[in-house]
Amino acid sequence: MAFDGFVISNLVYELNQTILNARISKIAQPENDELLFTLKGTGGQFRLAMSASASLPFLYLTEHNKPSPLTAPNFCMLLRKHIANGRIVRIYQPQMERIIHFEIEHLDELGDLCKKTLVVELMGKHSNIIFCSSDGMIIDSIKHVSAMMSSVREVLPGRAYCIPATQSDRLNPLEVTESAFFESVMTKPSSIAKAVYTSFTGVSPVMANEICFRASIDGDLPVASLSSDAKLHLYHNFHWMMEDVANHSYCPNIISRGREPVDFFCFRLTEYETDDYTVTDYDSISRVLEEYYASKNIYTRIRQKSSDLRRIVGNAIERSRKKYALQEKQLRDTEKREKYKVYGELIHTYGYGLAEGAKELEALNYYTNEMITIPLDPQLDAKANAQKYFDRYNKLKRTCEALTDLILETETEISHLESISTSLDIALTEDDLVQIKEELTEFGYIKRKRTDKKAKIKSKPFHYRTFDGYDIYVGKNNYQNEELTFKFATGNDWWFHAKGIPGSHVIVKSNNEELPDHVFEDAGRLAAYYSKARGGDKVEIDYLQKKNVKKPGGGAPGFVVYYTNYSLTIDSDISALTLIE
Repeated sequence: MAFDGFVISNLVYELNQTILNARISKIAQPENDELLFTLKGTGGQFRLAMSASASLPFLYLTEHNKPSPLTAPNFCMLLRKHIANGRIVRIYQPQMERIIHFEIEHLDELGDLCKKTLVVELMGKHSNIIFCSSDGMIIDSIKHVSAMMSSVREVLPGRAYCIPATQSDRLNPLEVTESAFFESVMTKPSSIAKAVYTSFTGVSPVMANEICFRASIDGDLPVASLSSDAKLHLYHNFHWMMEDVANHSYCPNIISRGREPVDFFCFRLTEYETDDYTVTDYDSISRVLEEYYASKNIYTRIRQKSSDLRRIVGNAIERSRKKYALQEKQLRDTEKREKYKVYGELIHTYGYGLAEGAKELEALNYYTNEMITIPLDPQLDAKANAQKYFDRYNKLKRTCEALTDLILETETEISHLESISTSLDIALTEDDLVQIKEELTEFGYIKRKRTDKKAKIKSKPFHYRTFDGYDIYVGKNNYQNEELTFKFATGNDWWFHAKGIPGSHVIVKSNNEELPDHVFEDAGRLAAYYSKARGGDKVEIDYLQKKNVKKPGGGAPGFVVYYTNYSLTIDSDISALTLIE
């Protein structure tokens, strides 16, 4: 993800074209670290969203509103007091930093015209939104940073605002000369790409790699390996990209793999121009950021919400695998039981001539026709030694039988837990997590509290539809898989599942008709996508009519058996399918 100085320069350019001289009509704080401004200007009404989230900081224009808390937080009230109805008179980016300054003109309590500055710092975990007076003093910030938290700078009311000094040794890429470029980049004992992004403000590793790629240079090579011509070529490509920034020749885009967005940028990234990726161009960097962050927000939020469940499942899988490994070792130890049985039989056969206190018996093993030496207890007679070996044999035999059943139980437990882990990967909303938590509680992985009420289930299976109108349903978890297969589907409907790995049950409603070939392929892709094999190019899928799918007695929800099936091998790309709900 490249929210670097160049994306911000594109954003600042766009903001200057749209909201410069607009008035601030509303200020809201929907989240602890997020602000939403409603602006009115000559171009109409705009909404400006900004976030100082440590995981996903952002700033962009949006058409969507967000509900606000009934009581506004203190920072929001402060902004309303000072800059409500204020006018944005200047928007700029200092020295290609990941910072945007909004200068706002407003009337104070006495009716005098004055200015304030809202500084938005988009710097990963150090992101912040800082409100400053005209003389550069901090009035307040959305995050307070004390000297205890940071030795670099304090961000507290009454302190003077200063740009973070973390990049003080870096040059402004828009102003760098050829000689300065060579002096700064070509003297560093590092890889070429690293030398580029550590020399200039606002240059991300993505940008540095792109410059190297355009110059046909491997960015991972050391700087010292470059020839004079290669160094010059690298500088020219760097300079051409800076010219594009100066001329505002931006090309906002999102790079996707299948349906999943993997990156975005304000220029075309030529390294992604392959068959594996899709590049979608936009006319607005705000639209790029909104769409990209919307998808990432969903993913990040659900990962955070499900982190406790993931930890419980992960720990349970680890324990079960350790138990399985121990049981297998114990089972291997029982493989010597037949030897003890033979020892007992041979002592019975040849032990009549044993001398008192003998420590071993040389005997012919009539099973292999080989002479063997059998250790004996000198304090026991032949009959007692034979019985000792028979007892050992019987004990190992009982252990083997017990372990065989236990290993089968542990295998089933691991499969069940892995299916729950896959369900967590599939989950998109908090409602999807409710059923998973209920399943973990039912099987004893989570203790049910006395005060806990039975969860209300709102989550429903995915519903896809092919271009010619065939309905395909995908279970999000084991409970939904169970319901789809044994309650929803009828006998002639088709059932799909990834072969030998955890995944969703996929049901195609046949309506007692013969299905076209492409429907089988679409359903196979869905079964591949909603499984542990997501992203694979060749995933083996089992499919058969639902009437041939059986439920094993006492099996966990979603677990089935079948004895005859068809198979197909297919990719997991579902971009051509339409999600109905």
